Amino acid sequence: MPIDTKRVRGPEVSQSPSLFSCEPAVGLPTRGPRADGRQRDQVDIRPVFVRCGLVSQAKGSSYLEAGNTKLMCCVYGPRETERKDETDMKCGRLTTDMRFAPFSCPERGSWIQGSQDKDFSLMLHESLHPAVCLHKYPRSQIEVSVMVLENSGSVLAHAVTCASLALADAGIEMYDLVLGCSMRQDGASYVVDPSYIEENSCSSVSRENQGGLTVAFLPSLNQISGLQSDGEMTEETLTAGVRTCIEGCYKLYPVIQHTLTKAVRKAAPPPSES
Repeated sequence: MPIDTKRVRGPEVSQSPSLFSCEPAVGLPTRGPRADGRQRDQVDIRPVFVRCGLVSQAKGSSYLEAGNTKLMCCVYGPRETERKDETDMKCGRLTTDMRFAPFSCPERGSWIQGSQDKDFSLMLHESLHPAVCLHKYPRSQIEVSVMVLENSGSVLAHAVTCASLALADAGIEMYDLVLGCSMRQDGASYVVDPSYIEENSCSSVSRENQGGLTVAFLPSLNQISGLQSDGEMTEETLTAGVRTCIEGCYKLYPVIQHTLTKAVRKAAPPPSES
């Protein structure tokens, strides 16, 4: 008997797609420890794992894990810029591209860059641009590409840290490293380095002081290179949130320093025997 090759031969037993749908976000408690054991109203960031020089085709690269948030960054250049105008004659150009892998979020996305990717790319550029010595690279272009492999919250803050580490691994002259930290304000309570569920849920009944904050910080110069906030927060809450994020960046700084020092020692040539 001939077989219809154009017909899709599905399984004999099937289940409804609604069985695998995500449950709606529920309100999180405002007291007690968080779901991963960290404390509320404290600068309690997730353990961070970072490595440099994993992509051989790039001038510099870095990989970062913070909980289940995983990012990879590659830096290419400096290379000759395509557009030659008066600005490029005096200093170089920094381009940033941040994308989410289709499997990075609970809801599968597409490879086409969406509005969220473009917004994050712009925020990443604004955070890194003040720290790079572009006047050292006239008529040149430095490309920074960040790929989010898994989004488990605070992805923009960790993308800033990962991109800064990749720039340093590429040997790009910088005024200082750029570290990122984020927090989520929920009424009178706040959480630092929020997870994906904490970013997309609201546990407070009132709508006052509801929002998120991400700070890009230069620890050695004690300067803020980028700030992004959403929601509605009072001036006092926003000021306290900035100080909290800066404290989180200082906690992250020794880990980044150790990783960069380890990468430099590994890439350095062995001492000559005299």
